[in-house]
Amino acid sequence: MREPTLYEMMQRLIGSPSVSSVSPAWDQSNAQVIDHLADWCEARGFAVERLPIAGHPGKFNLVASAGSGPEGLVLSGHTDTVPFDEKRWSSDPFRLTERDDRWYGLGSCDMKGFFAVVLDAIRDLDTARLLHPLILVATADEESSMCGAKSLLDTHRRLGRHAVIGEPTGMKPIRLHKGIGMEAIRLTGRSGHSSDPALGISALDGMYHAIGELLAWRDELQRRYRNPLFAVEVPTLNLGHIHGGDNPNRICAECELHFDIRPLPGMDLDELRGEIDRRIGQRLRGSGLRFERISLFEGIPAMDTAADSPIVKAAESLTGHRAGAVAFATEGPYFNDLGVQTLIMGPGSIDQAHQPDEYLALDQIQPAKRIIRDLVTRFCMT
Repeated sequence: MREPTLYEMMQRLIGSPSVSSVSPAWDQSNAQVIDHLADWCEARGFAVERLPIAGHPGKFNLVASAGSGPEGLVLSGHTDTVPFDEKRWSSDPFRLTERDDRWYGLGSCDMKGFFAVVLDAIRDLDTARLLHPLILVATADEESSMCGAKSLLDTHRRLGRHAVIGEPTGMKPIRLHKGIGMEAIRLTGRSGHSSDPALGISALDGMYHAIGELLAWRDELQRRYRNPLFAVEVPTLNLGHIHGGDNPNRICAECELHFDIRPLPGMDLDELRGEIDRRIGQRLRGSGLRFERISLFEGIPAMDTAADSPIVKAAESLTGHRAGAVAFATEGPYFNDLGVQTLIMGPGSIDQAHQPDEYLALDQIQPAKRIIRDLVTRFCMT
């Protein structure tokens, strides 16, 4: 059977919807993408495992391996995309479209295109010559729950010693990124007529004090922690959404604030949450308000792969770029927790990700294929 070309692989991957979302109205299975990848890997002589993710019907990981041993190289990516607004696209987001030396389509750079580029790069690979394993990993739901990467961690999945996750970085190596926590503060007081403050307990008044405490804490964190490798060198805290009350002449009984925290490597999310609980609890003591902090999702830890790790040094040598840091989060920390030294590097630009008319520039493809082949040679064949 004739193997599909790079363009044909891109066509099939882009044409297989696999949106992941916390909204059930948007969320889709990634099974079709997994099936395509499994078929292509099996045709190349890889041993393929389709791994259903417990508690997430219709969601799958794929692990395809050739060769054996404890070392080797993992090339990994996620199979899902974000939701989309079709009205803002110039072409069908599920049809690969070429124009202006670019391939347009949902997932073209983030990050279905990485799978197609990898499979094209190793098209002529003789797996019998592998001295160390080459493992291709495709995960589910990176854009929402991270359940794919977490499942690999929860099942203590053994992978190789070195990994590249092909998020779009313009093929510049990334070894650090910030974490993400999204939290809610909910205050509950007592409603009453606004003409007499003694008739109620204002949750909005309490939130004023809670916000002041958060902003003072943010200033302390930014004085305490700094990493010059990041464009924004300090941890950030963004107040993103607030709602409360129902009428100007009623004392506000409930108020809720949503915010996100972006900690630097070395900062622990659970410790930060504990500090929020302690500080807000102390500030509101005696107010009569009930205080709750709710994690809006589990959070993603920061990533820090050692600067002297072999995968980092190899990528720096092959690209001519020093490994850097980014503010967006990836599955990298979960791979590091599996004992896999992990680097983020792939074709495309993060500026095109999550945008209408997402594209992969064609001039990124050949350099990416060359670097991938060189990494396979270095970590699997020598």
